[in-house]
Amino acid sequence: MLENETLYKIAEENNLKNPKFSRLTGGDINDVFLINSEGKKQVVKINNSEKFPGMFEAEKAGLEALQEPGVIDIPKVLNLGDIGETAYLLLEFKESSAKSSNFWKSFGKQMAALHKTTSAEFGFHQDNYIGSLPQQNNRTASAADFYISERLEPQLKLAKDKGYGLGVQKSFFKNISAIIPDEKPALIHGDLWGGNYLVNAEGNPCLIDPATAFAPREMDLAMMKLFGGFDKQLFEVYDQEFPLESGFIDRIPLWQLYYLLVHLNLFGVGYKPQVTSIIKQFN
Repeated sequence: MLENETLYKIAEENNLKNPKFSRLTGGDINDVFLINSEGKKQVVKINNSEKFPGMFEAEKAGLEALQEPGVIDIPKVLNLGDIGETAYLLLEFKESSAKSSNFWKSFGKQMAALHKTTSAEFGFHQDNYIGSLPQQNNRTASAADFYISERLEPQLKLAKDKGYGLGVQKSFFKNISAIIPDEKPALIHGDLWGGNYLVNAEGNPCLIDPATAFAPREMDLAMMKLFGGFDKQLFEVYDQEFPLESGFIDRIPLWQLYYLLVHLNLFGVGYKPQVTSIIKQFN
């Protein structure tokens, strides 16, 4: 089905009159459009439902989980559905503005509040995606078990299947289990790099495109430090609001390993040196 025809069918299905479409920045997986319907703006994401089954259902669940505590701005999910082989997710449009004067301070406080949202177990009520890769979220009792079984092992297996020899020794999992803090599960965004937040109309942060789970909170912070784009004031305020366990700086590479494995499996051998260096550090 032609893209324009699909967009008009989505608009019709959602009673959006006289729609006008303009393309927004998207990724390799989804095409993203602004729909302007008689002055009312909404965002629609579309992809191939056969290539990425259940992706938008998972994103909806993640956005709603992040929205539930009411501590940070999250776009509302308006609808989702299928038009032929095209899946779509209809979202609230967030007008943008310049960062407020206390943007980074607010961001730090809001992330701390989000991470104080906890659960009886690690995991999530459904699996989801990180990028275009499936991400499993089976319930586990400890932070170390969750990180090893639900995060590292699936990516290490995928890397092995792709022919990447990474030199993981038997001692690796024992070593990392000993240093992962025994903290309560935290509600995390799960893929928080600089492209996955917006500045809303009030000049405050708004999170998008999550890979949500109840997980070790240090994962979010380590991802935020991996590619940059977050001011140091955010981390200082966060640590004042929700002090980190000692040794966090030394654990950052361990948490970043998961995200670098994802990048290795998605984008290729260029990420292998970073991955093998971290594994060697903890072997």
